[in-house]
Amino acid sequence: MAPESIDGIEEQALKAIEGADTEEKLQDIKTEYLGRKGKITLFLRNIPSLPPEEKPVAGKKANLLKNRLEQEISDKIQAIEEAVSARPADIDVTLPGRKPKTGTLHPITKIQKEICSIFFKLGFQIAEGPEIEADWYNFEALNIPKHHPARDMQDTFYISDSVVLRTHTSPIQIRYMEKHEPPISIIAPGKVYRCDSDITHTPMFHQIEGLLVDKNISFGDLKGILESFIHNLFDKQTSLRFRPSFFPFTEPSAEVDIKCVMCRGAGCRVCSNTGWLEVLGSGMVHPAVFENVGYDTSVYSGFAFGMGVERLAMLKYGIDDLRKFYENDYRFLEQF
Repeated sequence: MAPESIDGIEEQALKAIEGADTEEKLQDIKTEYLGRKGKITLFLRNIPSLPPEEKPVAGKKANLLKNRLEQEISDKIQAIEEAVSARPADIDVTLPGRKPKTGTLHPITKIQKEICSIFFKLGFQIAEGPEIEADWYNFEALNIPKHHPARDMQDTFYISDSVVLRTHTSPIQIRYMEKHEPPISIIAPGKVYRCDSDITHTPMFHQIEGLLVDKNISFGDLKGILESFIHNLFDKQTSLRFRPSFFPFTEPSAEVDIKCVMCRGAGCRVCSNTGWLEVLGSGMVHPAVFENVGYDTSVYSGFAFGMGVERLAMLKYGIDDLRKFYENDYRFLEQF
């Protein structure tokens, strides 16, 4: 093959590249000219048979053309890909529009905001604290020393001997009292963690605890605040009752029940035919707790209470399985 025939190969190849309109066609051209049996490859193999004086010129022209064709093909493929990506998708303008689905507040977030709003109107401020907590704040400062039987009630996740995932939001109360003098009235919402999982318990759940400290605070003040709260969250027909109970950080202590919101006290499966539902714990702050934060128990008294947000959400929305809140089933969540 004569050296000048490389010009013919160049003309044919460039014309083919210019006319190609798909990546597949360009790959075929690349194979035809640059492949193992391509025209330029065969030309280079035939160079040794040329006269000595023609070999350098033919080799140089062939290599230059090889490089040029590789670049031309690469550029054309890139141009095709860019054109395809910029092309608008086919749209049938005669079809009715599709309204995108919008997000809403999760029912737990929704009920937590409602609870906080009620207590805010009652004069409480919101306080926050860490979810990874020192044993002192989570237990000992709350009158729950080591080996106290009440620790078994908490089913605690221990990070170390002295660090835990908080089992309640009560440590926030201790931290707040350390930094503030009475009078104080706060609620402490947040996530808490316990080793428990069934239809009414999850390892992570939400609590809101409250604390009010001032001079001459009585159990009657506690009952008035909680009655107002329940009537705002449910309705004024929802009755309350206080049952004696035990909490290490309050004395006296009481469980608070409400008249079953499902059967209005008649008795049903939800309330185990008792007509009542337990909703929160409460009591007057134990003097030992005040002593741990330096409050004078001869001057100040106070009350505390705590509630599970999921528990209240189940009652308010009529949900029978706590785990539904965390399964992320859109059919369930869109109802709220």
